[in-house]
Amino acid sequence: MTAREIVDRVRAGEIDHETALDLLTGAPAAEVDTALQAALTEQFERLFRNGWQPLELHRAVARRGNPVQARLVAEAATAFLRGKEPVDERWREQIPKYQEKRHDRIAVLDASLDLLCELRRLPAIEILVPPPGTPLTKVPHHGDERILGRVRALLAKAEATDFPAEAETYSAKAQELITRYRIEEVTAPAVDVTPFARRIGVDHPYESEKASLLDAVARANTCRTVWSPELGFSTIFGFDSDIDAVELLYTSLLVQANRAMTRDEPARGKARVKAFRRSFLVAYAIRIGERLRQATEREFAGHGDLLPVLRKREIQVDAAMDKAFPRTVRARGRRVYSLEGWESGRAAADEAELR
Repeated sequence: MTAREIVDRVRAGEIDHETALDLLTGAPAAEVDTALQAALTEQFERLFRNGWQPLELHRAVARRGNPVQARLVAEAATAFLRGKEPVDERWREQIPKYQEKRHDRIAVLDASLDLLCELRRLPAIEILVPPPGTPLTKVPHHGDERILGRVRALLAKAEATDFPAEAETYSAKAQELITRYRIEEVTAPAVDVTPFARRIGVDHPYESEKASLLDAVARANTCRTVWSPELGFSTIFGFDSDIDAVELLYTSLLVQANRAMTRDEPARGKARVKAFRRSFLVAYAIRIGERLRQATEREFAGHGDLLPVLRKREIQVDAAMDKAFPRTVRARGRRVYSLEGWESGRAAADEAELR
């Protein structure tokens, strides 16, 4: 078989990458490189044309732990951009940075064949940002950067302090600021603002528990999420200023949760630590959701006239989610294996959250 035939069989799933590596090792290097580069380029272009954004694909590949493969994604995104107009700036800004580094040829060949097998299994996903060379869509209406800057500053202080009371105060002020801004946005003169979607990475370990935390934060801020566990991200639907706030809150609360979980977890026993962490995160997500909803309701108290407008926004968000994901499955409730972890997670949520 020629190098091209071997690579094509890998792409078709007819032979695994290790068998192909043995076959290609003795073939002419130039022939192998040309065939492999063409096959990878074809797969990258298929994915970029069908919804995958550079950082999403880079993250999906990088989480497999091979730096060579992560670099190949960055190079492919840069190459895909060349000569294509128009270009949505949101797509251009996602080009991953990478450093040129020499690797052993066999290591590169092995990583490339393995990546080819992985890429062919990735499906087309919802196009949220138009790929280069396609007509531009309406740019989402993001939140006021001054407000978001103040929220970031408050959450950074909550993450930095070792005192639960201080973290609680800073997080409370951040949520209050977010809700007040939403009230201002809702009461502002009518502008053409529609719901959008954004994908947020959910890292292992304990992905399902972290996805539940993201969903709890989203629901308290009039957003909805759909978790795709096989792809490692959740798609969040909402008005972009709300999504901005949800992403900031989720990231900060996850930092605070990890710090409290590490502080309180049992010292010994791998199984015991794992059960503790899962139970901790389940309890933390539930309690965070409760307290966020309470904080939001308090801020909206006295604004009963806004309820019809808020309900209309919720309906719009639900419609956007149903259009993109007409068939979804409700996640099953999380099991709790450690009472110690559950109680610690509830306590940590009270420390980190709102009053």
